This record gives sequence, structure tokens and C-alpha cells, in this order.
Amino acid sequence: MPRTEWKWIERFSEQMALCEVQPGETAVLLSETSSRPELVETARLALARLGAQVAQVVMPTPLAVPPVPIRSTGASQALQQHRAAVAACCAATFVVDCTVEGLLHAPELGAILGAGARVLMISNEHPEVFERMPVDPDLRPRVERGLALLRGASAMHVTSAAGTDLRVRLAGGFTAGSWGGTEGPGTIAHWPGGLVLVFPARHSVEGVCVLRPGDVNLTFKDYLRSEVRLVFEDDSVTAIEGDGLDAELLRSYLAAFDDPDAYAVSHVGWGMNTAARWDVLPAYDRSQINGTELRAFAGNFLLSTGANETAGRFSRGHFDLPLRGCTITLDGAPVVECGVLTGALRTP
Repeated sequence: MPRTEWKWIERFSEQMALCEVQPGETAVLLSETSSRPELVETARLALARLGAQVAQVVMPTPLAVPPVPIRSTGASQALQQHRAAVAACCAATFVVDCTVEGLLHAPELGAILGAGARVLMISNEHPEVFERMPVDPDLRPRVERGLALLRGASAMHVTSAAGTDLRVRLAGGFTAGSWGGTEGPGTIAHWPGGLVLVFPARHSVEGVCVLRPGDVNLTFKDYLRSEVRLVFEDDSVTAIEGDGLDAELLRSYLAAFDDPDAYAVSHVGWGMNTAARWDVLPAYDRSQINGTELRAFAGNFLLSTGANETAGRFSRGHFDLPLRGCTITLDGAPVVECGVLTGALRTP
């Protein structure tokens, strides 16, 4: 039997209450055969505690497709366009997503949101991760403030002492902010939350991004040990420069897809969660966590490559690369300075 803890049930209940789960609400708990059992069981009991009417949909995890292992994409393949399973999600008002990769970029998400469901994507983490990040009433207003600044700007500029100099045109991009909860029909959020980001339109990204030791490769769930220089031209990585193993691994993994879209920008943004930490990877085995906490830690610049629906690009290749120590400006005004949130985003 799956093992859970009362403290985890309480924590999940608190987060679902932020999503306005009501007694009698029709809820679907979506998972797959490879889902983390304690997450599924904890979510089921939390929904029951809130009085929701819960139906469970469990899909068989699809066969792994060559050439390389796929990790941390947010594009679950579990539903496989199964009409009955998708219909069940569409019939719910609240869907709890416990699939391994998550529905954030899944092809079926549009239909589910279009039917009016709101979706809470629970990241594939050890439950202790959620336990360490209690409800922060200040996170939502700060994320919303950051999102408003992003939506009101025309250009993002990212620099660092290491040599990063990346320019992003924001016109036509899709902006999003997640505080870990979702309200209203047709909405989705991921938990843990605390991110503000944009999926740029085509022909919007140029420059250089320099990754240093201590920055994170969340596909590999590891810290970089050597410097890597990524050169971007017309949205895509045209050169991966560096003499160390990190650069060699990036070149090898991306080349395996034989897909130009794997080299393109997916999204860029910054972390807002002051409870999230960048230094937790040594405390967990790779199989225990998905690393969403490291995407959200306050003041990181999150650079991601791969699928970008806004730009009409789709790829199974995906890297999330949180960088420390960067300065991010919007139309010249800083939102992050040397890896630290500016005052307007640091306080409620």
C-alpha cells in the first residue's frame, strides 16, 4: 500500500484549498503507473478531506521512445489522446495532475482547459519538498506584481559578471506566472510555484548566456562543474562552447534528437519563491525529485530550451537551466539585480 503521512495530507489540503476546492466538487485525480504512489495517495486523501467527489484515472505509462531518456519536460505522454480518459478530465471542475512529467505542455491540455476544468499539476517530487514550503500569503501578490511588470514591458535584457548578454523581445510572447494555486475555469498552475516567465514569439531572442559552476541542469538534475557558453541567434543555440564535461554532455544530448527545435528557446523568466533553495540537490537521489524548487528559487534566471507553442515549435528535447547571479531588466528597469529580487518584488 502507498505510504503517506498526516502532515503531508494537511499540506496538500492547504494547497488545494487555495484552489478553492469545495465540498461536493467533481474532481479527477490523474496519474500513471509510474507515478509516485505517495503523491497519488496523499492527493486522494487531501481531496477527500476537503469533501470533493473524487474519481481516479490511472493511465499505463507509455513505452520509452529512443534515443535518450526524457526528463523534466512538463509534457506528459500518459494520456495518449485516450478519448475516455480525456473526457473524464473534461467532465471535472478540478483536475489534480500526478503524472510523472505533468500536463503543462501536454497535447491534451487545451481540450481539458477548454472544457472549463482548472488543473493543479503536482510536480513529481518527494513529499518532503512540499512540506518544506508552507503556504506563503505573500507569494501570490508578488508573482502577480512581477507578471504585470513583464506584461507591460517590450524587452528583457539579461546580463551577468560571467558574460551573459541576452536580449529578448517580448512583443507577441505568452506570459505566465505561477504561485502554486489556480482559480477560475480553464486555468492551470504547477506546485511548487513561484515563477514569472514568457514564451517568446519567433525571432525574439539573441545573445549569449554563460553558465557557471553552481548553475543547474535540471534535465540531468545536477550542478554544472565547468563553464558553458551558449550562443543564441534567431532564437536558437548555434554554438555550445566549453572544454569541460558539461558542454560535451549538452552537445551530445541535444544532438541525439536530430531536431532543430530542441536547440530553440522555450521560455525565459525568473524565480520568486523565497522558501525555495538552489542547494538541495545533494540531499536527494535523482529519482526522488523533479527539481521544480530549483526553477523557482528567488532571483534565479531560468533559461529553457525546447518546445514553445507560442513560436510554433514542438520538441521532446527540453532543458531547464536556472542561473545564479544574473541581472534582469525590463525596458531598462531591474527586476533582479545580481541574483537578488528588487524591492518591489521582494516584499508584498
